[in-house]
Amino acid sequence: MYKASCLCGQVTIEINGPISDIIYCHCSRCRKSTGSAYATNGYVLKSSFSIVLGEDNLHYYQVTEQTRRYFCADCASPIYSENNTDPLRVRLRLGILDSEIIERPSSHNFVTSRASWDQFNDRLPHYKGKEPNRSKGPTD
Repeated sequence: MYKASCLCGQVTIEINGPISDIIYCHCSRCRKSTGSAYATNGYVLKSSFSIVLGEDNLHYYQVTEQTRRYFCADCASPIYSENNTDPLRVRLRLGILDSEIIERPSSHNFVTSRASWDQFNDRLPHYKGKEPNRSKGPTD
């Protein structure tokens, strides 16, 4: 089981399953929502994802008609997003994890949108968009 929380601790989460498709996303939306060079995201089955504390503290930003990004109303930590075209999974912001995980990122994505000051210092593959072998959700 993995445990996660926001910066202020008002939202806590448990994950009773694997985290899949972990990537470093360099798209402008992820950069702006994190205030950093990229976001590290992974997918979790909703059936394995539990909000233990602070569900009332979660607010969301409607990114598109299909996508909502949830964050803590007190500290503004980005927590996860939901996309109604992928109803079985949530996309988790891995920065909120309190537990060590065994899964590892597999790629840098949307690198053509990366910040000009960002430098790659690893040997992971780089893709202009989504990685070609991402496991697909039921309607992905």
